Order: sequence, then C-alpha cells, then structure tokens
Amino acid sequence: MDVTTTAPTGLTSLEPLMNQRNDINADLARNGVRFGVYKDGTFNEQIFPYDPVPRVIDAPEFERLSAGLTQRVRALNAFLHDIYSQKQIIRDKVIPEDFVYSSSGYLPQVNGLEPPSGIHAHIAGEDLVQAEDGTWYVLEDNLRIPSGASYPLIARQITRRVAPAAYAANHVRDNRDYPQMLADTMEYCSCGGIPVILTPGRYNAAFFEHSYLAEKTGATLVYPSDLISEGGRLYFLDYAGHRHKVGVVYRRISDEYLDPFCFKPESVIGVPNLMGVYRAGNVALVNAPGNGVADDKGIYYFVPRMIHYYLGEQPLLQNAPTYLPEFDQDLAYVLGHLDTLVVKDVAEAGGYGVVFGDTLTKAQLADLAGRIRAEPRRFIAQEVVHFRDLPSLDAEGRPCRRMADLRAFVLTGRSCRVWASGLTRYSSEPGSMVVNSSQGGGFKDTWVLSR
Repeated sequence: MDVTTTAPTGLTSLEPLMNQRNDINADLARNGVRFGVYKDGTFNEQIFPYDPVPRVIDAPEFERLSAGLTQRVRALNAFLHDIYSQKQIIRDKVIPEDFVYSSSGYLPQVNGLEPPSGIHAHIAGEDLVQAEDGTWYVLEDNLRIPSGASYPLIARQITRRVAPAAYAANHVRDNRDYPQMLADTMEYCSCGGIPVILTPGRYNAAFFEHSYLAEKTGATLVYPSDLISEGGRLYFLDYAGHRHKVGVVYRRISDEYLDPFCFKPESVIGVPNLMGVYRAGNVALVNAPGNGVADDKGIYYFVPRMIHYYLGEQPLLQNAPTYLPEFDQDLAYVLGHLDTLVVKDVAEAGGYGVVFGDTLTKAQLADLAGRIRAEPRRFIAQEVVHFRDLPSLDAEGRPCRRMADLRAFVLTGRSCRVWASGLTRYSSEPGSMVVNSSQGGGFKDTWVLSR
C-alpha cells in the first residue's frame, strides 16, 4: 500500500501497520477487544474496529492540551467539593441553584460527605475535538466511570510487535504507564487494604476493560457477590472463603446501582451497605459517588465560570459555543437557529439524544422546538464545530478521511496528570460527526510525540 497518501505528514515506517491491519484486528478480537451495546433490551457484543493510521499530537501541542485539561479537572474537583459542602458557588450566584438540584447526577445522599483524600474525580475522561483551524474544544467532561483507556493500551501492545521500528523512528512517547498511573491513584486514596476493581459482570458494555485493567494494575477483579460489609469495613472473600480488607474500590457500576441500601433498592449488582463503609471513611470509591452533577451537559456550560471562580485563572481550553434554553435569551436564539445547531438531550449518553438540526424536516424541527419549549432544562444546543477529519482506511482498506474526536484521560491523586495517549474514536460514515463506538465507530491509537 502507498502509505504516502494516508499517513499523517512527517511519519515514517508505517507500512507494517497499514499492511497488517486485518491481522491486528484479528489479534484484538482474539484478546476479547469488543464493545457491548444494549439495544431494545438486548445485549449485543460487537468488534471495536481498529484503524492503524494514528492521530498524532506533537510535544508542544500536548503540553498546551495538558495545561488546559489539568486546569479544567482541578476546577471540576473544586466544584464537586463545594457543591456537596458549602455550596458557595450557588450563594455567589455563579451557577443557578436550579441547575444543580435539578440535575439527575446530584445525589443528596452524599451531601456533606468528604471522600478519602478529598478527591472526587480521580479519573476524568475529557472528550475533545480539534477544529479545522487547530483550536481544541471540550465537548464533554466524563467524571463518573469513563471508559476507553484499555483500547489504545492493548492496541499499542499488539502493534509494537508488528511495527516496532515505527515508534522509535517517529519518537512516539510510551503509553504503557497508564496502569501504573491508575495504581498510584488508587494507592493514594486507599484507606488501607487491597485495591479491587468492581465489575457488574460479563454483560457490562466495558467488561473487557475491567478485566484488562485489573490484570495490568495488579488489583483484584471482583463481582458484587465477592464483597461484604461487616463491622464498618469492606472485605473481599477469596475462593477459599478468606477475608481481605478492601481499601479502595475502582467501581465500574453506576451510582444508582452501587448500594441497594442507599440508592435503588431493586439493584442486584450493588454491594449492600457499601455506602455505610464509605461514609465511615473506611474505603475509598474511585470515582466518588455524586460526580454526575459536574458532568451534566447543562452544568458543562458553566465550567469556564468555575475556572474563573475557583482558580482565578482564564480558561485555557474552550467549550463549544453552547446555549441553555432555560435562559430566555438563549431559548429565543435556539428556536430561531434550530436548523443550524446541534441539540443534545442532557439525560442521554453514548451518542444517543444528539440531533443535528440541518438533518431534520420542517415537521421534525417543529416537533423538536415544541419539546424544547416544554422541557428547556432537558436540552442544550451548540454551534456545530467543524472538526478535523483524520487520515484513515475505509472498510476495504482504501485511504479515506474520517471525523474523529479524542478522549483524554486525566488522573488525580498526589498530583493531576494527563496520560500521554488517549482514545481517538472515528466515525464509520463519511462526513458523519457521530464517532461513538455504540454508534458503529472505531478507534485509533493516539501518538503523542516526544518532540
């Protein structure tokens, strides 16, 4: 294959990656690299397609991105601390209290509860796109249980065998430090005891990641039935029935299912009284319950204000231009420009509930306008950011270009650090801006260069 028509400018030694794409994908499939999707009440697993043409971020650009991402996550952690304690940002009228208390992610059950080590968002998955002029925009802050780090990790593990020269020749930074970064984060907030990764089980969409990260970090992969609460402590029961005190739980279960005694009583994937142990300060939860209030799509609008308010700094990264129909002035603009905006349902995730106005008929636009008027807090509207498409290979292996975003991972423990890698997701359809894996997209490696 002539890689000169496909490879990002300046890269060399990519031929083995391009020519062995099918073998790499087969190897990923053999390793269980799949993505589960629930649709119409049915669980389906699908291959997560890998494209061998990497996204490339040079050293100066990564330095700028890192500064902006750590600033943003520091502000979000400050917000979470404040909103579950003094709520000063509401008292100072920086954020309307309605937006906080009407958020489905706000949990009164953790009000006044300070997590061990004082950190709420230990792992942040920051979704960004790069506009055609090079500007990076943050689209979403994912502070609950963001997934995706395992995919570029295992892809790099396989492709290092296929094309070892490519990494040295192009001065690509090693990304194998993520498991150690995660282990360090868990150790920092641990209350004393073993670290565990809590999975709801085989039929979770990201089960591959749970098991892979447990193997790589040395944490114990546990199911809810492996954990018991007793005497204000949490224990793991091993195969022989021996008890091991748990100091930190990297939980991959949503807040509402985490503990049937505290949240949904019908949950069968939670650990009874886990929150009681957490309240007693005897176990750390990564990430802390209640973070959903900070990654609510409506609260996203206020993150630049949080940066000013808590850090006294100018935001280094921009939000996509966003409108809140809850505000009269924004509502008027949204209704007047609905055919040019992208509208998002704040209750949806995974690419669902995203509507591009220019794809709707007049009748559909009228219907959407009616729903926005009826439930303005349920929606946000954004200007369409025409982000860069990246060199890729299509399903037949021919050079093409596809829209792609970047999920960057920011870990907070002793310090706040950005992983020098990330999950680049690309659209499967030419011209489409929907890149979510649940919508049929694939992924690329993200090469951060050392120069």
